Amino acid sequence: MASKPESVAASGHSADNPADGRPELITAVPVRHPGRWVVAAVLAVLVAMLIHSLFTNPAWHWSIVWKYLTYTTVLHGILVTLELTVLAMLIGIILGIVLAVMRLSANPVVSSVAWTYVWFFRGTPVLVQIIFWSFAAALYQFPTLGIPFGPAFVTFDANKIIPLFVGALLGLGLNEAAYMSEIVRAGMLSVDHGQTEAAQALGMSKMGTLRRIVLPQAMRVIIPPTGNETISMLKTTSLVVVIAVTDLLKAVQDIYGSNYQQIPLLVVASLWYILMTSVLSVIQYYIERHYARGSSRELPPTPWQRLRRRFRTTAEAPS
Repeated sequence: MASKPESVAASGHSADNPADGRPELITAVPVRHPGRWVVAAVLAVLVAMLIHSLFTNPAWHWSIVWKYLTYTTVLHGILVTLELTVLAMLIGIILGIVLAVMRLSANPVVSSVAWTYVWFFRGTPVLVQIIFWSFAAALYQFPTLGIPFGPAFVTFDANKIIPLFVGALLGLGLNEAAYMSEIVRAGMLSVDHGQTEAAQALGMSKMGTLRRIVLPQAMRVIIPPTGNETISMLKTTSLVVVIAVTDLLKAVQDIYGSNYQQIPLLVVASLWYILMTSVLSVIQYYIERHYARGSSRELPPTPWQRLRRRFRTTAEAPS
């Protein structure tokens, strides 16, 4: 037996109209949620205290924050951070796709090599890999190019071809490839195998099936975690400070090493990181929206369209 709605029970009206025998209209009373209002009040007070502290505590030194927010050294550090993020993600995505295809190969040697790569690079910290690649010249000082186990035609100086920036890039990119391969592999496995069989029945090659059938459908699964990995990579680049590559964090460290204003300079770095991650989040949203066309007849509304729709609904609502 269905229970009576709480709103109806709270109204307290009888169900029958003695005048014409028809039931009376129900006067709905909204359910009260006093606990929600208490929690909201507590949170509002805490937020107000935080904002008040930000504007009244002189230890924040906002004048120093605004002074160094667009400082030349800081802007150069931002450029290095963006370069590392973009190049490392390119290495990670391209190599990750190759590794994912290798993992799904029927050849046990190819599949095992890809599995070993993922196992090794996911099993060691990215900080260790950054330091390792920055000192790779000590391991192979003069790498050569020639016939395997035979004569060498060209000899390189590892100290010149692997400077600190390249060492940091290799550490970040090769590590990211291990994670991206698992993301791509999960996306490819999410596509029904019948799609591949149908494409091959139409005479498409394996590469054409992968490029035109499997990957476009797998993108709906691949894009969200890839966007998350990109935002994570932007912040992970701060680890290159251990090998003295001047990224954003190293730039502010150099500045507060001379003026001893650690907190304001770290606020500068935090503001820039928040701004860059916010931009990346917006880009990720529109890429996800683009690939949502494959599963939805109508694209999900943008935040601006949702806002306009809400105002329009409110304006058209009866008073």
